[in-house]
Amino acid sequence: MSRFWSPLVHQLTPYVPGEQPRTPGLIKLNTNELPYGPSPRALKAMRDAADDTLRLYPDPVSLSLRTALGKRVGLPADHVFVGNGSDEVLAHAFQAFFAHKAPLLFADVTYSFYKVYCELYRLPYQTVALDETMQVQIEDYNQPCSGVVLANPNAPTGIALGLDKIRQLLEMHQDRVVLVDEAYVDFGAESAASLVKEYANLLVVQTFSKSRALAGIRVGFAFASPELIEGLTRVKDSFNSYPLDRIAQAGAQAAAEDEAWFCEHVEKVKASRERLSAGLAALGFSILPSQANFVYIHHVDRSAARIASDLREHAVIVRHLKGERTADWLRVTIGTDQQCDVLLSVLRDILLRND
Repeated sequence: MSRFWSPLVHQLTPYVPGEQPRTPGLIKLNTNELPYGPSPRALKAMRDAADDTLRLYPDPVSLSLRTALGKRVGLPADHVFVGNGSDEVLAHAFQAFFAHKAPLLFADVTYSFYKVYCELYRLPYQTVALDETMQVQIEDYNQPCSGVVLANPNAPTGIALGLDKIRQLLEMHQDRVVLVDEAYVDFGAESAASLVKEYANLLVVQTFSKSRALAGIRVGFAFASPELIEGLTRVKDSFNSYPLDRIAQAGAQAAAEDEAWFCEHVEKVKASRERLSAGLAALGFSILPSQANFVYIHHVDRSAARIASDLREHAVIVRHLKGERTADWLRVTIGTDQQCDVLLSVLRDILLRND
C-alpha cells in the first residue's frame, strides 16, 4: 500500500494475467496462445516495416488495417475500430457505453477483466449465473441494465451460443449496447459480425492474439455501427491517439489477409482439441463442449488444485482459476499434438500414483 495512492487505487483488485514463466522446456498450456508461430507473411511485413519510417508517427486511424479487417466480413472501414489488444478495445467500450445508473450485466463465470473495468471506471454491475451445465441462459438477462457483455465462446468454459441467441439478446435490449467478446470465435463458433448492419446496438470485439498467433504485438479490433465506432474513437483520442505502431499495423494487416495460413492452423487446433478431449475422457475427466482453443475439465475424484500442482512438477502448466464455481476445474490450452500427448502421459502417471 502507498500513502500516495488515490482512494480508488486502494480499492482496486487488478486482473491477474496468466503466468509467463521462463523455465526452459516447459509445456505451457495456461494462456491460450497458439502453439504455432505467426503467418510468414505477417513476419515479413513486420520486418519490412522496421525501416527509416519508424521516425514518423503511425497512421492514427489505422485505415489500411481497418479496411482489410472490414473486407473479411463485408463491412466498410467506418464499421471497424482497432486498439492495442482487445483488452484496450474492451476498456474503451466500458467507458464509452456503460456509464448508466442501471448495472452492467455479464456472467458470473466469464472473463474476469470485466469486473476490473467496472471497478476502475466505477460502473455498477451485476453478474448473471450460468446454469448448472455452465451455460448462459439468455432469458436471465431480461432485466433493466446499462448494457450486456457476453463472451462468446465464453471463457473459461469454451461454450458458445448460436446467432439466434445473440439476436434474442439484441432484441431484448434495443436501447443498450450488447458487447459480444469473440476472442475465441474462430475455433468453431459463429461470429456476430454478420449482424452488425442489422443491429445498431451490437459491438463485436475480436483479437489477433489467439487464432492469428500474434499475442506479442497486441492488436484487437471491433465491428459495430459507425455511431458506436465514433464513440470508441472519441474515448481513444482522449486517451492515446496513436495506439498501434507501424510494425503492429503492418503485421496485423498481413495476418488478416493470409487466409490460407489462418484456415490451416485453426483446423489444426480444432483437430487437436478433439484428440485431446478423447484422451482426457479416457482418463476420467469431464470436458465441457468447447468451441475455443482450450478445454475446461473436471475430475470427479481428484482436486483440480492438486492436479495443477502435480503437473507443474513435471514441467506442464495449466490454468487453475480460484473461485466458488471454478475451483474444481482446470482450463487447458490446446497445444501441438506432441504437447498434448505429454500432458496426457503425465496425467496418466499422476492419476495412477494417487490411486
